[in-house]
Amino acid sequence: MKALSVKQPWANLIASGRKTIETRTWATRHRGPLLIVSSKKPNIAPAGSAVAVAKLVDCRRMTKADEADACCSVYADAVSWILEDVRPIRPFPVKGSLGVYNVPYDPAELEEL
Repeated sequence: MKALSVKQPWANLIASGRKTIETRTWATRHRGPLLIVSSKKPNIAPAGSAVAVAKLVDCRRMTKADEADACCSVYADAVSWILEDVRPIRPFPVKGSLGVYNVPYDPAELEEL
């Protein structure tokens, strides 16, 4: 399953459904299920764990209209990753990585909360 490490508190905001746009300075061609993994730093629970699964539907240049859903202001070279169908899951440990990476986990085994 494809995964993305996200720093806190943004990972928890995605899991709660409050943040539906993640921002990066780069885009990805991946579309579909994306495991949201909480980075180990800062050490905000549940650090180093998968916290949600979402459907990545688009990547595009960030606009002023994205700010509320991204929980941040527009910045230079910002790309909006549009997330839909965000579902919090029972956290489980995942070793993070840069970029979009593979986690050997079957989506059918995710325990939704």
